[in-house]
Amino acid sequence: MIHKCTCPCPQTPRPCSATARLSPARRSPPPRRCLLESSLPGTSLPPSLPPTMAVYSVCVTTGPYLMAGTLDNISVTLLGTCGESPKQRLDRLGRDFATGSVQKYKVRCPAELGELLLLRLYKERYAFFPKDSWYCSFICVTAPDGTCTQFPCYQWIEGYCTVELRPGTATTICQDSLPLLLDHRRRELQSRQECYRWKVYAPGFPGIIDVSNFEEMETDKKFALTKTAPCTDQGDRSLGMKLRGLLDRKGSWKKLDDIRNIFWCHKTVTSEYVTEHWCEDPFFGYQYLNGVNPVMLHCLSSLPSKLPVTHDMVAPSLGPDTCLQTELERGNVFLADYWILEEAPVHCLNGHQQYVAAPLCLLWLNPQGALVPLAIQLSQNPGPQSPIFLPTDSYWDWLLAKTWVRNSEFLVHEHNTHFLCTHLLCEAFSMATLRQLPLCHPVYKLLLPHTRYTLQVNTIARATLLNPDGLVDHVTSGGRQGLLYLISTGLAHFTYTDFCLPDSLRARGVLTIPNYHYRDDGLKIWAAIQSFVSEIVGYYYPSDASVQRDTELQAWVGEIFAQAFLGRESSGFPQRLCTPGELVKFLTAIIFNCSAQHAAVNSGQHDFGAWMPNTPSSMRQPPPRTKGTATLKSYLDTLPEVNVTCNNLLLFWLVSQEPKDQRPLGTYPDQHFTEEAPRRSIAAFQNRLAQISQEIRERNQGLVLPYAYLDPPVIENSVSI
Repeated sequence: MIHKCTCPCPQTPRPCSATARLSPARRSPPPRRCLLESSLPGTSLPPSLPPTMAVYSVCVTTGPYLMAGTLDNISVTLLGTCGESPKQRLDRLGRDFATGSVQKYKVRCPAELGELLLLRLYKERYAFFPKDSWYCSFICVTAPDGTCTQFPCYQWIEGYCTVELRPGTATTICQDSLPLLLDHRRRELQSRQECYRWKVYAPGFPGIIDVSNFEEMETDKKFALTKTAPCTDQGDRSLGMKLRGLLDRKGSWKKLDDIRNIFWCHKTVTSEYVTEHWCEDPFFGYQYLNGVNPVMLHCLSSLPSKLPVTHDMVAPSLGPDTCLQTELERGNVFLADYWILEEAPVHCLNGHQQYVAAPLCLLWLNPQGALVPLAIQLSQNPGPQSPIFLPTDSYWDWLLAKTWVRNSEFLVHEHNTHFLCTHLLCEAFSMATLRQLPLCHPVYKLLLPHTRYTLQVNTIARATLLNPDGLVDHVTSGGRQGLLYLISTGLAHFTYTDFCLPDSLRARGVLTIPNYHYRDDGLKIWAAIQSFVSEIVGYYYPSDASVQRDTELQAWVGEIFAQAFLGRESSGFPQRLCTPGELVKFLTAIIFNCSAQHAAVNSGQHDFGAWMPNTPSSMRQPPPRTKGTATLKSYLDTLPEVNVTCNNLLLFWLVSQEPKDQRPLGTYPDQHFTEEAPRRSIAAFQNRLAQISQEIRERNQGLVLPYAYLDPPVIENSVSI
């Protein structure tokens, strides 16, 4: 984009420091075609220069991050439609390219270069200093006529290399006709595809980045520095537990109240509410709507044959004014089916066999608007050894049955709703975006903020949580083998309908349940994202043909289909995009799942899991086959052991923390879009999110238990923790 320059270019040099690079020692002789001179006050042209030279102003902005500056030599070449400037070193008296600096230089050329097409940036060794990293935010070049071309960079430049930047105007491949620019697109993608390679982590998994540890990835110093704080925090809490002997203590909890002492100083409003109300039926039902796994309920019009509940069984719960069939016809009966756990493998913790159930939980929306459990069967196969537990059973029988369901909730939520459907799929979206779309592509610019840190955090998770003998092996009933099974099975059944919030809610028949705050807030955010994306897509893709002819876009969606969804046509995910409307829906779903959906299923884990009986990660006794046998002792002997509980709560605490360098949904400090139209769309998107936030906060003031996980300011732009 070409516009009047408004960048805050300094007009006077900064004072020299101990590490300043002295300009006279580094200045090279003036080249034949172009002269670069410092912008120091009083600088005058040598008398031998022609009076008609074209003067270009080059303004370089270094990022504000810790250690973002560099001591290396930085040079530029400007490429335009009418010529190319020689390579010129950017050099002033004093320190160049310090953290947060904005430095202005002048380039004099024998003639104007025409429309600027590329800026070639060279990073080379200076003197005896070791090579370092430099975070370049952007470069503005002001032409002799006063127009400014902005070249976004927003990346760490490692070692000694050459980087080519295009102007900030977004273009599809159909809009580029010059061989120079087409070749630039091709070389950029070829380089990125060599850097970001696909790897199969396990059969049936989405493709992942081909690295075995974080150190193998492209260095991202900002990530490495800012992400150490939560890990250190976890270490401090682990030490605190160690001092109390909890992480070394095996065996059952002696009493339920002892569990309160684990995180006694890290309470939240929600965690305290959970501790007080966890065993109540209305709160059990509430968690299906507004807990960390609010995607399980399906409305029933008839009961499945594998759950032979009769009216007589549930009549005491329904009351005298209705019957089960009537409630089914009214759409007030719902099912949570954990079929996926039926053949899930199990393993041992502390040398003891663990167990998994595959329950069916029937729930009823009562006249007071509360969702309550009606019946629970702890297997997929009805029969004498699979009793149907009811609210009228003994206290411990009913509580144990509900706790088995909560354990199933933990397993399905952590492995499928959370890790598969946000972390792994968003990693695949990030990979395809990096591999198939150049920096100048409008879809790349749109999606890049929603891929931030996703590759890094998933790589760390695989190295510390999911690796053999990692935390998953020390916390869950199924361990790593159970994780591999659940994710591969879950992906094999995951559909495009499941992926798109409005379609999922409609298919599950839950559009009218009251007090479903996840649904209400989620639909508002979906609509805001969709409106924003529609404006961006409409600006760059005015017709069906513009979508169909974009070969880079088609390669992107094709790679997502092949790598994220393993080419499974029954998934319903697009293999090709034919209209702007199809592109809008796909992009909306990607952005929503990378941001809002991850916040909804991640941020409340400590709140709902700090009281372990509400979300046990493993069960040490098999599901009961008869009624009337449960007691407090048998209940405690079924829950996870003390050290397993502590390890799991450490995990909950870690993954529920906000990033130290959070970028909330709709926050785009890096200006990848430079045209006015998309920038207006971004501003409108931010205004709508602010309105949604105000509506959520006003609603929450009237709630006993506020629901804030989808309040836009607390939603991270990407899967970054």
